[in-house]
Amino acid sequence: MTNAIRPRRALAATLILTALFIASPGARASAVTGDASYSFTPSKICAIQWRDGPLQVRRLIRCAARYYGVNPDKAVTIAHRESMFDPDAYNAWSCAKGIYQHLCRYWPGRAYDYGFKGWSAFNARANIIVTMKMVRRYGWAPWS
Repeated sequence: MTNAIRPRRALAATLILTALFIASPGARASAVTGDASYSFTPSKICAIQWRDGPLQVRRLIRCAARYYGVNPDKAVTIAHRESMFDPDAYNAWSCAKGIYQHLCRYWPGRAYDYGFKGWSAFNARANIIVTMKMVRRYGWAPWS
């Protein structure tokens, strides 16, 4: 009879530990992202349909600039100079991509640092918000 009770106890203990692990918010966050220190940028910030053309890209730039405390006029001027608001802009000579022409070698780290881990530099929303967060922290020096 004791041999029959042991598997039941082990099963009960496993179920309890699993329930505790699932209920723990820290465990859930690190399980989803793979890194507890990673910070995802929610899609509700400036939810503008940038794929609808340059006018919407400009609206997204202005919205993100205001949200992150960056000068919207300067943000629009630099985006126009870098890509003419074309999310697919690419410079083969320097390997720069997207609205703000992030260099290929820097984009993955920047995307990770600013909440867009794994996103393409050709995604205008990711490119713009990463840029605004960078500018808020460091200013426009990388684009000077």
